Amino acid sequence: MQIDIPEVVAEVSEAFQRYETALVTNDVAVLDELFWNDPRTIRYGATEILHGYAEIMEFRASRPSVGLERTLLRTVITTHGRDFATANTTFARNGRTGRQSQTWVRLPEGWRVVSAHVSLMPAES
Repeated sequence: MQIDIPEVVAEVSEAFQRYETALVTNDVAVLDELFWNDPRTIRYGATEILHGYAEIMEFRASRPSVGLERTLLRTVITTHGRDFATANTTFARNGRTGRQSQTWVRLPEGWRVVSAHVSLMPAES
């Protein structure tokens, strides 16, 4: 298996950046599009546990649309072959550091997140 085929890394990087832009601008339609529409899709957030595309859509539709700006600190995208990738990033928001991991799979409709996890580091005292 080839790791980090340049054109595949570029494809996933583009999908990841599209997701990031949609996230901070609250473009719910794009966020929904980029998650796999399947009951097996999982998103564990800083305060929520979502199993299945329907729960993820419901969360996106009801979450606050302000205060979403963040600064990416370090992003690592690794591809495994032509159809599987991971994207991991750390970010800063409101004085806190967070972590995000995503598993991306190339499906007939394009690259989609099949599993995601977001967490925040403990606040410094």
